[in-house]
Amino acid sequence: MERVREGDTAAFEALYDAYSRLVYGVALRVLSDAASAEDATQAVFMKLWSNPELFRTGNFAAWIVRVARNRAFDVLRAKAARPEDQFPETIPAQDALEDTAMAQIDAESVRAAIAQLPEEQRKLIELGFFGGVTHQEMAKTTGLPLGTVKTRIRSGLRRLRSVLDGVVAP
Repeated sequence: MERVREGDTAAFEALYDAYSRLVYGVALRVLSDAASAEDATQAVFMKLWSNPELFRTGNFAAWIVRVARNRAFDVLRAKAARPEDQFPETIPAQDALEDTAMAQIDAESVRAAIAQLPEEQRKLIELGFFGGVTHQEMAKTTGLPLGTVKTRIRSGLRRLRSVLDGVVAP
């Protein structure tokens, strides 16, 4: 790793040769998709090359397995936040302009509605829906009990629905 920190490409290639199968295996186990596992493996090694100081000391194999696992879970969270089957692959050309305009109006309405939420609800909803953070991670980060996090999100979503429907929530 000392040579990698100095920019030695041969040392980096040796690390890649020694650990890429391990990283790929961890990513594949978590993601259950070969293409996503390959992407995660590439991301792990790009991170290692661009920030070699992230590994300080200790067991390199254990460290890189942890980095691979974390990267794979990041990919899962990102996929959960943006399901691919939700969006069509192509939009018919004649409807594209109208759809774009309606989506813009909808996005502005949602932003305005979210801004009306109490801060304790708004922050958690933004973390969960736009930041891809799980309820457990929110509870850990904010120091709130998990039940409180879930209740605030549920209350915020009810209020958000009421605002978007044009009815003021209690």
